[in-house]
Amino acid sequence: MEYYLWVFWVVLAVVLIVAETFTLGFVLLWFGIGAIAAALVAILGGGLLWQFLVFAGISIILTALSRTIFSNYLAHRSEEAPKIGIEALPGKVGTVTVSSHGALKEAAVKVYGSIWTAFPEDGETDLHEGEKVEVVSVRGSSILVRRPEKALPDWRGD
Repeated sequence: MEYYLWVFWVVLAVVLIVAETFTLGFVLLWFGIGAIAAALVAILGGGLLWQFLVFAGISIILTALSRTIFSNYLAHRSEEAPKIGIEALPGKVGTVTVSSHGALKEAAVKVYGSIWTAFPEDGETDLHEGEKVEVVSVRGSSILVRRPEKALPDWRGD
């Protein structure tokens, strides 16, 4: 019976490698390779204990190495990821569509086609209709704005 134990390891390897194609974790492949190594130990006459130790050792080592390699080279760092939606608003320039009014100097600013309730960053600056402002931050459904620090180019050529 022990002479044909290698067949068990080969079947297990095939099952694990095929199952890897249906998963997203990229772990079963390494256990399949460990099963192939255990099959080689069985063919060479190693006992069941040695077969299991080789299977477990190879599988664990390959899994640990692949996790380390993949986390270092394939992981997306948050600072490199493109900002979209609300996260992309700070630093963008919009146009005041309704001048500021009230004690909080509330205004309406159009940024990328959306109208936002806007407040001046310092809380005191009046915002006038048609004026360009830069988004400083997003606070809930409102934005804090300030006048751009450098002049914007006249893109219309007027």
